[in-house]
Amino acid sequence: MKSLTRLTTNRWVRLAIGVAVAALLIVLPLISSKFVNYQLSLMAVFAVAILGLNIVMGYTGQVSLGQSAFLGLGAYIAAYGVTEGWPIPLIFLLCAVVPAIVGLIIALAAARLRGLALAMVTIALPIIGIPLAKRFREFTGGSQGTTVRWLSAPEWNEGFLENDQWRYYVVVIIAALMFLLARNLVRGRMGRAFRIVKENEAVAISIGISPYRYKVLAFTIASLFGGVAGFLYLGVVQYTSPETMSFHTSINMVAAMVIGGSASILGTIFAAIYFVLVPNLANEINPSLTALFSGAILLAVLFLVPGGVVSLPRRIAQVLRSLRRRGNAPARDAETPQNPSDGALAPTATGPKSTEKNRKRQGQ
Repeated sequence: MKSLTRLTTNRWVRLAIGVAVAALLIVLPLISSKFVNYQLSLMAVFAVAILGLNIVMGYTGQVSLGQSAFLGLGAYIAAYGVTEGWPIPLIFLLCAVVPAIVGLIIALAAARLRGLALAMVTIALPIIGIPLAKRFREFTGGSQGTTVRWLSAPEWNEGFLENDQWRYYVVVIIAALMFLLARNLVRGRMGRAFRIVKENEAVAISIGISPYRYKVLAFTIASLFGGVAGFLYLGVVQYTSPETMSFHTSINMVAAMVIGGSASILGTIFAAIYFVLVPNLANEINPSLTALFSGAILLAVLFLVPGGVVSLPRRIAQVLRSLRRRGNAPARDAETPQNPSDGALAPTATGPKSTEKNRKRQGQ
């Protein structure tokens, strides 16, 4: 009965927290400056990109260092579609499908690789993507990139929402839908298969799960999420260039995923906050120390909270329980009776046998 009550209470607590967070997300852009709304929108963008990375790395255990290439590909597709006057739903669909197809083709060839070999294949994606983006100037704008003006507040809005507020709501709604999709994936049959493949491929094969198939599937899903993030990125930044798909961006996303919490949907949110917020704060202090700050935070998390920021409450609870046990240890030692060999009298036994022994001693 107590467990049922506790379960019901936890559900109500989670529901209350969800409602409070939703209300905050709705109200926040209305009371924030344009710069803050821009930063919040960027967090939602990279949350989607890191979420895809978390599926392929955190849940399936593969190595992927080229997520920025799919983000850049999605951004370029969106830029070209906007320039050509395509409908926004069609642009969104292409931004999701084309990177997914590219990721599928790469995964079919690379999913059998492991470790360093797989890492090198994914590293090659941004390395190849940047010169290709510079070469196809008529589609990408070359080294200078391309600027578009779109995703502005519609006319029927009649000035109620500014452009930055409208973009924020569009980006957050799409990001929330992507998070809901990812949550259903990792909590369902597919997510269980991902975890088994990550833990032990031999066990996966023995129960009828194909590691190759699920690795390909995870990489394809991650590519799709990267393409959607590229669509959102262009909507927020209104600009893209070859640097969007740089290897530096991919490495920073991997570091952010580890800091936020690998194999955790909630940890992805912390990862996105870190990815956007920490470099900006470091630049305000000293731009030359940005890499130093990021590296120090990464090392601190790896040593102190290996599960990421999302596991911090659990880690604190473990430390408190450990301290509580140590505090109770002296009290338990004081209550423990002394051993007769230490010179103390042992408690006398009672009962028929002990009484008979005492009578014999008295008779002697």
